[in-house]
Amino acid sequence: MKVLVIGAALSGTSVSMLLAQKGFEVVLTDMRKIENKSELEKMKIAVYDEGHPAILEEVGWDFIVKNPGIPYHAPFVKKFVEKRIPILNEIEVACHFSPNFRIGAVTGTNGKTTTTTLLGELLKKKNPEHSFAAGNIGLPLSALALEQKSNTCDIALEIAAFQLIGCPNFHPCVSVCMNLTPDHLDYFGSLDRYYEAKMRIYQNQKGEDWFLRNIDDPEIMKRAVNVGCRVVDFSVEREADLCVRNGSAMLYQTRLFDVKDLQLVGRHNLQNALVAAAMAWKMGVPASLIEQGIREFKGVAHRIEFVRELDGVRYYNDSKGTNVDATLVALKAFERPVILLAGGYDKKTGFEGLRPYLDRIKTMIVYGETKDQLKALCPSAIVVDTLKEALQKAREIAVAEDVVLLSPLCASWDQFKNYEQRGDLFKQWVNEFEEL
Repeated sequence: MKVLVIGAALSGTSVSMLLAQKGFEVVLTDMRKIENKSELEKMKIAVYDEGHPAILEEVGWDFIVKNPGIPYHAPFVKKFVEKRIPILNEIEVACHFSPNFRIGAVTGTNGKTTTTTLLGELLKKKNPEHSFAAGNIGLPLSALALEQKSNTCDIALEIAAFQLIGCPNFHPCVSVCMNLTPDHLDYFGSLDRYYEAKMRIYQNQKGEDWFLRNIDDPEIMKRAVNVGCRVVDFSVEREADLCVRNGSAMLYQTRLFDVKDLQLVGRHNLQNALVAAAMAWKMGVPASLIEQGIREFKGVAHRIEFVRELDGVRYYNDSKGTNVDATLVALKAFERPVILLAGGYDKKTGFEGLRPYLDRIKTMIVYGETKDQLKALCPSAIVVDTLKEALQKAREIAVAEDVVLLSPLCASWDQFKNYEQRGDLFKQWVNEFEEL
C-alpha cells in the first residue's frame, strides 16, 4: 500500500517510520528542509523536502497522513480532498497498530495540557514503566507505537480538534471535553465546525467506556447528547457524579483527594485535577495513589507557571494562553495588580471577550501582529514591537506586589516557532534580570 505523509515534524517522521516498519510504501514531503533526510531514506522512506513536487499529485495513494496543523484548504492538501483520498492523523495510524494501548483522551479548548500531564503522572503511580503522556502534548503516539511494540501501556492522550478530524476509528476507554470556547476560527472557518470536531472524542465509545461531561459548560451540554457510552457528569459549581463535597474530590461515593492538597492555583485547576483523578480511577489507579499524585504535582510549563520574584514583583509565564478564555483564567488566578503582556499571531477569534475584564489589568503592554487590535480594545495599552521589548517595559514600570503576566491571547507564530519557544525565551529573559 502507498502512503503519503505530509509534514515532517516529529509526528510526521514518527508515523513514516512506523508505516515503513509495517511494510508500507511511504513517501514523506515537507515545504521545509528535512534535517534527518538520509536517516529516513535508509529506512526506505522516499523524502521530498523544500516543496511538494507536482508528481505526488498523480500517485494513487491508498491514504494520506497529514500534519494536523496543515489545514484541509491548503492548496496541496485540497487536491487530495477533492479526489476523496482518505486523510488520517498519525494518532489513528498509531492506534491501529497498538491495540494494546489503553487510552484516556483529553480534548477541549483550555485545560488539556495540565489535565493530560497530571493524568500521565497518576497513571505512572500504578504502572511506572508503561504509562505515558502523549499526543498533542509533545510526544507523538506513533513514537510510542514504534518503541513499545507489543507492550500493554496506559496512555494519557491530549488530542486537539485538528487531530480528531482524522481519527475515524479512535476509541479511548475514557474521554473528556474540558470546555468549548471560541478558538482556531482561522482553521475551521466557523465555531460550529470547531465544536463538532471536539465532540468527536466519544464517537466510538460504547458500553462501559466513560465520557466525562462538564455540566458547567452550556455548549457541551447542548452537544453531548445520545452518547453511546456511560456519561459521568462533573462540576466544580454544584453536586454531580464527580464534584467537590465537604472539601474532598468525590467520584460518586469514592473520595479521590482532599482539595487542600492541590498545589495549583485557580478554580480551573481544581476542575483539571477532578477530571484527571476520575480518569485515572477509571484506568485502574487506586484512590490512595491518586491522592499521593495530587499532593506531588507542581503543574506544567507555560501554564500560569511561576518564574521568579524580583524586587517584590512576581513573574508568570502563561505562554499557552493563546485565546481570550485562557487569558481570563490566568487573570482570575491573581489577587495582585497584573501587568499583562499580550500579542502575537491573529487566529481571527477576536478579543472582545476581554473587554469586561480590563479592570483586572493594571497595565497592558501589547506587541506583535495583533498589537493594533489590542490597542483599539484597550486605548491605555503601551505598544511595542516584540515580546522582549514588552518585558523590558514591564520591568521598568512594575512595583512591589505587581504580577507581570505573559498570557498573550494569541498564537506565537508571528515571532516564534511555537508557544514553548515563546515561553522559554520569556523565562530566560526574566531570569537574566538583576536586582535593582
